[in-house]
Amino acid sequence: MTESPLTRGSLNIGKTFKAVMLSSQRTTFRVRYAETDQMGVVYYANYLVWMEVGRVELVRALGFQYKDLEQREGLYLSVVEANCRYVYPARYDQEIVVETRIVKAGSRMVEFGYRISSLEPERLLAEGFTRHIWLNRDWKPTSLPEKYRAALAAGYRHG
Repeated sequence: MTESPLTRGSLNIGKTFKAVMLSSQRTTFRVRYAETDQMGVVYYANYLVWMEVGRVELVRALGFQYKDLEQREGLYLSVVEANCRYVYPARYDQEIVVETRIVKAGSRMVEFGYRISSLEPERLLAEGFTRHIWLNRDWKPTSLPEKYRAALAAGYRHG
């Protein structure tokens, strides 16, 4: 997988969310044979896996990692909602790009948006979002520490 620098996206602020500067991350890879069905078409659930890959790489590009949040801070980012609208099928060996951005972010919740496209031919394949809540080690909702919220905003301004 390759990653590109952060790019700008659009900001969508909900009532319960504080404004956080938005970032997007492009992650590219080739469709693996194991991700396809007998017809060489990507199995639908793999798009959600690709969204996770994009999300992890976006967080990494902003300067921290999920494993650090889990091990050091005792924080887990739990999916509470996932949506994917399929536009066109991905096929074996196509080069794919997942563009991931932060749509909304607050102290307890974050929403990521995704656009999954093929590079050759250049075509939108799917788009969607995931909503997450921060949980502590006891699996109770908790707030993201300010230093991480600040990193989300700083990553955009310096990206």
